[in-house]
Amino acid sequence: MNSDLSSLQIKDIGEQGLLERLQRFCPPEIIGDDAAVLLTAPEKSLVVTTDMLVDGVHFSEVTTSPEDAGWRAAAANLSDLAAMGASPLGITVGLGLPGEVRVSWVERLYQGMTECLQKYNTPIVGGDIVRSPITTLAITAFGQVDPNLIIRRSAAQVGEAIVVTGIHGASRVGLELLLHPELGTNLHPEVKNALIKAHQRPNPRLDVLPILWKILESQPKMAIAGMDSSDGLADAIFQICRASSVGAILESRKIPLPKVFDHWLIKDQILEYALYGGEDFELVLCLPKELAFELVQQLGQGAALVGTITPGATVILHDEHEKFPDQELSLSQGFQHFSH
Repeated sequence: MNSDLSSLQIKDIGEQGLLERLQRFCPPEIIGDDAAVLLTAPEKSLVVTTDMLVDGVHFSEVTTSPEDAGWRAAAANLSDLAAMGASPLGITVGLGLPGEVRVSWVERLYQGMTECLQKYNTPIVGGDIVRSPITTLAITAFGQVDPNLIIRRSAAQVGEAIVVTGIHGASRVGLELLLHPELGTNLHPEVKNALIKAHQRPNPRLDVLPILWKILESQPKMAIAGMDSSDGLADAIFQICRASSVGAILESRKIPLPKVFDHWLIKDQILEYALYGGEDFELVLCLPKELAFELVQQLGQGAALVGTITPGATVILHDEHEKFPDQELSLSQGFQHFSH
């Protein structure tokens, strides 16, 4: 891209000019009218989710390229669909942009979204653009699910095992390495890059669903509890327990962590990053123990049984070796918008 085009700002081409450039990221047979029409399979339920990202809150030039911001925005929405048991149909994109933003930045943002979405055969089917003093990205994702296979937070049963589909804490450490590069001076470059990639390019766990449905074929109407861990592992377990009116025991030593944590971070840091770091985009599922064990065996790659659903209303972090006292977890320890 020559210097003239790379310095082109949105105010130079206006709304229609920008829309014309962005339409090349969308299927021509779907866009062009006042709304998109998406077909769902017979006897499927429509699943809709919306996620917003704001410059300075969810991404910044210090830690996130436009391509990575686009990837993470798409991944967050696809993860919400996976957390409901749904397969994606398409997304719409709403952009609030200052006029001084470069056109090339927006095109790179869309390129990152497209790179993520293409892995899951998911098109961008429309959206809207408005002028805004702060760069804001709002994505609405549409998916479909068998009504008998909807994953809900409110379906956990006492005695069920808690499954996580992968490691936790990597994304938070990746962010710390981007903000404070000096922290990674003793890390092998390959390990450091993997942690940074975990933050910049997370993968929604849509791949888990076909495996889960295969395991549940003999019990097609069994209620499944779960959600994703985008706001932290502790948050996910607490939200499931609150919605299901149950408690949980979480085994601290069974939480799957990046191997580098053991000889690089102190215990308190490890627990903070794993429980409250967020943006790992793994699934947290509650299943009968034998089915949970089978799922973990088939997933491999960091999947683990990390706890048990219990009576009551408390979520306890337990050390099976009894070197550390039990700790009651709460939502107040993780990130919450508008909290002090």
